[in-house]
Amino acid sequence: MTHDLPTPTTAPSPGHHTLVTPDEVSRVRDILAADGLFTDSTRLAYIGLVDPAFDLEEDAPVDRRFRVQTVDALDATSRDIVLSATRGVVESATVLDTAVVGELPVKDEDYEVVEEILKTDERWLAALAKRGLDVEKVRVAPLSAGVFEYPEEKGRRMLRGLAFVQENPDEPAWAHPVEGLLSYVDITNKTVDQVLDFFVADIPKESGDYLSPELTGPTRTTQKPIVITQPEGPSFTVTDGNHVEWERWSLDVGFDMRDGLVLHNVSFDDVDPGNPENPVRRRILNRASIAEMVVPYGDPSPVRSWQNYFDTGEYLIGQCANSLELGCDCLGEITYLSPTIADNDGNPRTIANGICMHEEDFSILSKHDDLWAGTHYTRRNRRMVISIFTTVGNYDYGFYWYLYLDGTIEFEAKATGILFTSGYLDDPTHNSQVAPGLGAPFHQHQFAARLDFALDGGPTRVEEEDAVRLPISESNPRGNAFTRKRTVLATEQQAVRDADGALGRTWVISNPESKNRLGEPVSYKLFPAGTPMLLADADSSIAKRATVMRHGLWVTRYDETQKYPTSDFANQNPGVDGIAQWIEADRDVDGQRDVVWHTFGLTHFPRVEDWPIMPVDSVGFKLRADGFFDRNPAMDVPAPVKAHGCCGGGDECHCEH
Repeated sequence: MTHDLPTPTTAPSPGHHTLVTPDEVSRVRDILAADGLFTDSTRLAYIGLVDPAFDLEEDAPVDRRFRVQTVDALDATSRDIVLSATRGVVESATVLDTAVVGELPVKDEDYEVVEEILKTDERWLAALAKRGLDVEKVRVAPLSAGVFEYPEEKGRRMLRGLAFVQENPDEPAWAHPVEGLLSYVDITNKTVDQVLDFFVADIPKESGDYLSPELTGPTRTTQKPIVITQPEGPSFTVTDGNHVEWERWSLDVGFDMRDGLVLHNVSFDDVDPGNPENPVRRRILNRASIAEMVVPYGDPSPVRSWQNYFDTGEYLIGQCANSLELGCDCLGEITYLSPTIADNDGNPRTIANGICMHEEDFSILSKHDDLWAGTHYTRRNRRMVISIFTTVGNYDYGFYWYLYLDGTIEFEAKATGILFTSGYLDDPTHNSQVAPGLGAPFHQHQFAARLDFALDGGPTRVEEEDAVRLPISESNPRGNAFTRKRTVLATEQQAVRDADGALGRTWVISNPESKNRLGEPVSYKLFPAGTPMLLADADSSIAKRATVMRHGLWVTRYDETQKYPTSDFANQNPGVDGIAQWIEADRDVDGQRDVVWHTFGLTHFPRVEDWPIMPVDSVGFKLRADGFFDRNPAMDVPAPVKAHGCCGGGDECHCEH
């Protein structure tokens, strides 16, 4: 069963963290037009809500402020604008020097431009003719340009193009890469800077049509139905369009054209067993999102050495979010939210069912059979799932936030879709052969989470915790002892750290001003994925532009202007105004209002089994309460019932005293 919530419309006093409404997008465009900032040649690249102050009272006056980025189709003038939709005023309108700060994101309408421009270029047509290819059957992937040794590209909106052959309209083109051919295209002036024809290689012939019976064979008939039902409906409620309450959790679900899914005001209702009627709502996070995602490729050949994509900053994963389908993308009792963004004309575009919310069983929460007391105790776990899926070119990504009964927060990224392919030239050094003559370069999928902690609404201290092996000594005669070491990360530069699985390294985030009943600061612990960081050389272009991906942890003093660690303008940004520049001041972060940045990812050496469509690979991290509560906060979870498939006898499991 699905619960389709109506698309929110502008209310007289929309809340501080409600989703953007279609009426608001139209109002923003009207305000811009009235100030001469949106004309017939203006193209909208980004629109998003400016985060309100985190400490606003619920009944504080609402001021819905928006950030808008536009580019002129005629002269490529790019503007960064802040305005108030509530007050109807433009607060600032900055003309960007894109040669210095970088370009605005790739627009949705840019995807078809590269192919259309190349169809009229004689050099491109000659390269295709040399290979015996019909231009009408050649697809060109519009790929972000990065920043390399081309000074003439500064201040110009560039894309690069790699070609693939699509013999049939219904067949994916990724199986047939045109190896050795590359183009550089100016999408504003609609000109081709370079066509680089390095060599001619055989085009792989085998089909990559993952829907073809020739590849799938007969469909399995062995699967019996799995039916997930909640006869009384889900245990969570949604009010005011996006405010979620579930099993003591409280939060506002947000959405941004760049970040995609955003969680605001994440809180947990703490219950004193002696006073259960008066729970205390305790803040954990002001805001949580994946602030950047980078996909760097590791093939050094001149055809591909420039390949690295900032899927968040360049392509806007929110802009690329899917409309989800019940029974396919989401299973069970589903509630959908339909966020609104804007198209390049500045008109509202609602992503129907773009956000999926449901709860699911998650095996055992706690269990014990006590031989002395003769008791048998079992409680089942469940989790709240809030997710989106987004398609960026060939890859598809799921972004999943999980909330658990015991106060645990988890994030999981799921990567699937189709490998970015190349011709395989009998050299396995930097790519895998996944089908006859078909290669897939080694690459990474790196994510940077932004976590605005506010434990009990207070300041933040971050400590690094390592396991410590102790040698045999007078105090440890049998050599069995070990301990732990915590180190305060007091400044921004001290807080640039890496995971270390050999030490069981974690990071403890606490509020030194709030104590639990044992007198210790309340805290949460960040368990990192411990995966390899950015593998490119530290002096490479990608390492300078995606510095945040070089280390597993960063902590910065909160600054509302420092929202994206790869800069506000990641597209063709040479590596300025990002997290590397922010920490040059080496600000004090101990006991301050801070932002914790955690980087993690997948290092992908493609497998034969990843072709022609890739099974999901996943990576993520956990935040677990570590002294935040006075005792296990899930003690009041009821016993399972027989109807849920527990043990026999009666309506309830006899898992009690």
